[in-house]
Amino acid sequence: MKNIKRIKLRDFEIGGDKLTILAGPCAIESQEILEETAEGLKQITKELDINFVFKSSFDKANRSSITSYRGPGLKKGLEMLQIVKDKFDVPVVTDIHTPDQAGEVAKVADILQIPAFLCRQTDLLVEAAKTNKIINIKKGQFLAPEQMGSLVKKVEESGNTNILLTDRGSSFGYNNLVSDFRGIPIMQEFGYPVVFDATHSVQLPGANGSCSGGDRRFVPVLAKAAMAVGANVLFFEVHPDPDKALCDGPNMLALKDAKDVFSICKDIFEVVRK
Repeated sequence: MKNIKRIKLRDFEIGGDKLTILAGPCAIESQEILEETAEGLKQITKELDINFVFKSSFDKANRSSITSYRGPGLKKGLEMLQIVKDKFDVPVVTDIHTPDQAGEVAKVADILQIPAFLCRQTDLLVEAAKTNKIINIKKGQFLAPEQMGSLVKKVEESGNTNILLTDRGSSFGYNNLVSDFRGIPIMQEFGYPVVFDATHSVQLPGANGSCSGGDRRFVPVLAKAAMAVGANVLFFEVHPDPDKALCDGPNMLALKDAKDVFSICKDIFEVVRK
């Protein structure tokens, strides 16, 4: 297998010998929820000696319904993320949806995330790459892992080699996703750390009619499996009370359960690397 590049972020490396977790609420709902989640996750990851990047989205543009909650928007959302970043001294990852957002979001975010449905958008990848931030490309549910190579080249040829690739499941018939764990070593052949998104992988897209469903029971199962096959990073959407969340509640991990899940995933990560 090709050597995996270690991506420097602050005082740690993504893709190195220590597990990195990207985690936080799906969408920004309130400053209170952001801070409660960030504080809890920082404490958990500090106790477990895990690298931590806080995640939340200022806009969830890909919604099932026009009435679905999307978030506070670019300006307000970035202000809220900056408060969390400063107060808890954590790096931040958030999504961008259009090329013109890249530069503005890069002023706050340490990692720019390319949503799965937008992963082939050349202009979006190029503008994200030009910020020189770490770029996390989520594999579209419609792509084979081998096809991520052309997306990697778009970012590389735009002058940026700080790249993460995320598997978040593949379309399996209507309203369902399946995780093919062969995709993790296949994408690692491109030479960059591979993230496994354990919460979006249990999503049931559009299954609830006007919104997506999901089954969070399987989040720990898939996360442990990803660690067993050698994933470098884990991604979880975490909320203090997922059943009351305004977005993606059925597939989010409850904050109270995060420590147990993170702990066993870390154990598997370390065993695999021995």
